[in-house]
Amino acid sequence: MNRDLAPSELDGQPPLGNELTIDEAALNVQFDELWRPDSPSSLPRGPESVLLTTGAITQADLEAADARRREMPHLTIMQALQKLGVIDETAALRATAEYFKLPFREITGEDIDEHTYQMLPAEFVKGRNVIPIHNEEGTILIGISDPANIFLIDEVRRRIKQTIKLTVVPPAQIQRVVEDMTPDQDVQIDEIISDIGDEDVEVVETDEAEVTDLEKMAGESPVIRYVNFLITDAVKQGASDIHIEPGEKAMKVRYRIDGILFEQNAAPWQLHPAIVSRLKIMANLDISERRLPQDGRIRAMVHGRHVDLRVSILPITHGEKCVIRILDNRSILVGMEQLGMAADTLAAFQHQIQEPHGIVIVTGSTGSGKTTTLYSALRTMDGQRLNISTVEDPVEYELAFCNQVNVIEKIGMTFPAALRSLLRQDPDVVMLGEIRDEETARIAVQAALTGHLVLSTLHTNDAASSITRLINVGIEPYLIAAAVNAILAQRLVRRICEHCRRPATTAPDSALLEAYGVDPAGVCEGAGCDHCRHTGYAGRLGIYELLTIDDMLRDLVTSNPSLTELRRHCHTSGMRSMRQDGMAKVAEGRTTVEEILRVTETEELPTAAATA
Repeated sequence: MNRDLAPSELDGQPPLGNELTIDEAALNVQFDELWRPDSPSSLPRGPESVLLTTGAITQADLEAADARRREMPHLTIMQALQKLGVIDETAALRATAEYFKLPFREITGEDIDEHTYQMLPAEFVKGRNVIPIHNEEGTILIGISDPANIFLIDEVRRRIKQTIKLTVVPPAQIQRVVEDMTPDQDVQIDEIISDIGDEDVEVVETDEAEVTDLEKMAGESPVIRYVNFLITDAVKQGASDIHIEPGEKAMKVRYRIDGILFEQNAAPWQLHPAIVSRLKIMANLDISERRLPQDGRIRAMVHGRHVDLRVSILPITHGEKCVIRILDNRSILVGMEQLGMAADTLAAFQHQIQEPHGIVIVTGSTGSGKTTTLYSALRTMDGQRLNISTVEDPVEYELAFCNQVNVIEKIGMTFPAALRSLLRQDPDVVMLGEIRDEETARIAVQAALTGHLVLSTLHTNDAASSITRLINVGIEPYLIAAAVNAILAQRLVRRICEHCRRPATTAPDSALLEAYGVDPAGVCEGAGCDHCRHTGYAGRLGIYELLTIDDMLRDLVTSNPSLTELRRHCHTSGMRSMRQDGMAKVAEGRTTVEEILRVTETEELPTAAATA
């Protein structure tokens, strides 16, 4: 059995020298005790031993991971287990923490003491995945993702020069905290650059006095305060959009929260032109133009953090309607485990995004969380070792670990043009904001077939529809069968408020619940409280269906099947539909039947065998 040589075993031994006669047989015995190559049947000695002991993995899993490690020598056993989809990152880190007798914890920016955080340079924290968390009576609590790296621990101790205590923290959370804590030094230059555009100088025939008066009104203190209130209040309430709508004698203000619009108290309708003009000034738009749509961007500091606002102005009957899209980076700082996927779906999806090549498609309607899912997937990848690039229209959230290209069609920077150039930049992973046309789809397929991993989105109703959409776009079925690895369809449903959850008081459709294997006694609802604006819902979670392209399905796709045939294959192969996934979340008391029926299509009721 392998063991380390204890220091006490060396006590009393004479130093080796020329006068010492070495008993070679005894020496061989000593070296055998000191080190012996592991045999396949020997017990593991690393964190994987914890997983094996607890039954999280089997000996067969361990041997498969060892085989993968021989193919990819840079991997550890734990990394190989993750590559195989046997465990996720959280399970690996918990086992590592237990093996090294350290606590495991998850962190957010609120857990970090800013003074303590500054004890290590941000570049060091980001590059080495080690972070000072806070000071506990002179002992610095350090979060680390690789506690086996004793050289890194020594370097941290040398830099901090105080007593340290370690805790194991997920590396993705360290990276998110670094992004939150790093001041944005590019704001000033971005604002200067945003002033320059292709159509900044133009001759406009208008009433100069009217424009001057409107600009004066927009600069008055009450208007400025009201616009600032709208933005800060919407961010505070977790709104994704602000709608400012003019009427004949009234102005309406609505926030979209958890996908639903809620009306708010509005200012007097006479102030509507001044409010819109104030937003135009903030977004560097032309306040004199009130006949054409305009789009702009505002970068603001709200509640101590940077928020991007996308402003869209549309002339309607009684004035200009303004919609402000709130892009809060915190909304995408979501780990894969927090997306709401079932354990088997999550493991299968993580396996797909770790493949070296192929296309992984995320599909769903507008506002179904596709971008959040793709960004969460990108955040699990090693940005230091991989060349990760995105092509988006527009870039919604800035990610420090990848190269992002903004599509600008009016100057010829289209999806195909950007993607062609990007493929000459030696990428490993490419994220396409959307596959819109045949040209983009064809280049994406060629990229996947030539050794790149491509992540993209489509707007279809379910996973099977994505295959027929690509065929209808003009891609040959045999190319789709060869290039596409998996399709994830998703929707967002409102989550029952944790503060007012209670057993359902109205009896839902018992036949429907029985068909999906849901016990009516376990169905919950929200009573309504101040925390959820008396709606019974607070926050959202995803429901998913994951279609993995196996050999049987590849053969079917090659024959150019109809959508009905594809859906029948998905049903018989045991794929869990979005409605089935949603009903499982109803059974868990996380959402309601009404929410699932609101966002999913009617489908043939599953049989008892399929539900089981």
